[in-house]
Amino acid sequence: MISAGDPSARPDDDLVRRLQAGEDTAFEELVRLHGPRMLAVARRYLPGEADAEDAVQDAFVSVARSIGAFEGGSRLSTWLHRVVVTAALMRIRARSRRPERSADDATLEAATGSASRSGASCATTEGASKAELRSLVREEIDRLSEPHRIVLVLRDLDGMDLDQIAVVLGIGLTTVKMRLHHGRRALRAALEPRLAPSKTS
Repeated sequence: MISAGDPSARPDDDLVRRLQAGEDTAFEELVRLHGPRMLAVARRYLPGEADAEDAVQDAFVSVARSIGAFEGGSRLSTWLHRVVVTAALMRIRARSRRPERSADDATLEAATGSASRSGASCATTEGASKAELRSLVREEIDRLSEPHRIVLVLRDLDGMDLDQIAVVLGIGLTTVKMRLHHGRRALRAALEPRLAPSKTS
């Protein structure tokens, strides 16, 4: 538990202390300050707005229950990010037990990333601004099938280890590697013709 008077205290430390003291206004402030960004995080994993909102709600409930054990080893925002990602992945795992939906239905809203981290760096980028490139990458990530998209986002955008991905998704390490390989290859194949310089006669 965080104690008052710590010279290394961070801006969120006072909020954490109030949360740990059970102040209702502190929880409202937590949602107000961090809710929008946490919703953006959830949208990277869940295609439906309602699913993303539910994941964030689940995450805040989890935070309220476990805030007493938070010792300040990381920033509050970092901890919240991990809790939201876990909540989103739990929903994905539950959904994966049902018949898989088509790739057209499995879209990822507001996906973010860079060409270099998602395997598109080998494509020619002449004439494409950084904003255009990010937009193209987001669009093509959205088109990936859900299994490939989720693994690619976890590894290349969030930097999660392969072993961790296997654990959170409840699949084997070999399956993770195969999905990542096929996802990167599909993304690269989709981006290369769109990023190639246009030929002039």
